[in-house]
Amino acid sequence: MYPCSAQRTRGTNLQEVKSMDRYIESVLESVHEKNPGQPEFHQAAQEVLETLEPALKKFPKFQENAILERIVEPERTIMFRVPWLDRDGKIRVNRGYRIQFNSAIGPYKGGLRFHPTVYLGILKFLGFEQIFKNSLSGLPMGGAKGGSDFDPHDKTDDEVRNFCENFMLELYRHVDQFTDIPAGDIGVGGREIAYLYGMYRRITNNHGTGVLTGKGQGWGGSLIRPEATGYGCVYFVQEMLKTRKLDIKGKNVVVSGSGNVAQYAVEKCNQLGAKVIAMSDSDGFVHDPEGIDAKKLAWIMDLKNVRRGRIKEFADQFKGVIYNTSGSIWGLKCDVALPSATQNEIQADHAQMLVNNGVLAVGEGANMPTVPEGAEIFLKNKILYAPGKAANAGGVSVSGLEMAQNSQRYAWTREEVDKKLHDIMANIHKTAYDTAEMFGAKGNYVLGANIAGFLKVANAMVDQGYLV
Repeated sequence: MYPCSAQRTRGTNLQEVKSMDRYIESVLESVHEKNPGQPEFHQAAQEVLETLEPALKKFPKFQENAILERIVEPERTIMFRVPWLDRDGKIRVNRGYRIQFNSAIGPYKGGLRFHPTVYLGILKFLGFEQIFKNSLSGLPMGGAKGGSDFDPHDKTDDEVRNFCENFMLELYRHVDQFTDIPAGDIGVGGREIAYLYGMYRRITNNHGTGVLTGKGQGWGGSLIRPEATGYGCVYFVQEMLKTRKLDIKGKNVVVSGSGNVAQYAVEKCNQLGAKVIAMSDSDGFVHDPEGIDAKKLAWIMDLKNVRRGRIKEFADQFKGVIYNTSGSIWGLKCDVALPSATQNEIQADHAQMLVNNGVLAVGEGANMPTVPEGAEIFLKNKILYAPGKAANAGGVSVSGLEMAQNSQRYAWTREEVDKKLHDIMANIHKTAYDTAEMFGAKGNYVLGANIAGFLKVANAMVDQGYLV
């Protein structure tokens, strides 16, 4: 059984509530049956569907048109082998994927992830989340995700290039600027996008600048795209704090991770006057009571982006910094927490630690970094809690802006893109906030973001008929 929140049923006919509960449960049961061994996807589907009950009651047409049954099923799942040559000339084989989840409001849009943990369940979870994230952005983009279990981190440039080119030999059949526009994600940065794009051009004899986003600025990329997810997350948190007449300036911030999202979240926090006191990687975390200022952040960015080092080296370089491989970064006292590493990194006990230490706001820079029990703790304690589909929508939003610039054959200035990003994040916040209030759950950004993202896609699906 997949219980729905009891407090949302007060004041309604009991039989109607049981019927709606059972409908949602039946869809979730089907998700489990059809997708065995995919817990991340199960979790994402349950988190969204259980919050949609008020919308389904208000708009019966969605149940009549089987929208839930259709929205949890990808429109297309593509899986293929990727043979490539390693540095010794030996043939290796990885598996490639593209999950084209929903295109009701626009062409498929979502990143490619290259990481050993990649499999169907992870990509379905990410693609499903992407539907609602893209909807919230206000831009005409559907939801998708893809990638491979290839690990680029211990590979030479030649090995990465060889893999990317062979990956694109299959992917090119399924993407173009009007159908599916992939971007980067974990393990897929500027280097990988460049190799993928170069091969796409070679195969198709088509420059097609709109077919991938995250491109180099000299050949179709947008300014602010590398910074967008981190910047956008901080902008969203800033908007949440304003609802309580608070400011991020002067606040102590903990940021998990030390990759792209974390780095630029720290940069924007510094620009807005906050003090970031901790960052992490998969080995441990560093605590700097004096704050990771611009100079220290530049050192970390060189460490991670150029030297491919470990965060421990930061503690060796700067006095007063503590490195910890035991315990949790979430045990540190802070005003704002920005989980920006990976899914399910904040367990229930971590959430309780943050609450006990007086956290004011949590903004998810990563996708689904908080387990459901942790999210319930934040909501129960009235913490300003921004789910990833809202808080980390800045990345895909600027990808959408990159597509717009490509279509115009024009490039906007850094200031123009940053302002558009800020405006988009402020609008996402307002949409989630107002929708939650409309459905009697003021301040619940999880419910607000889920319902707002769902309504736009669901209405488009109803309008276009049951075959799409």
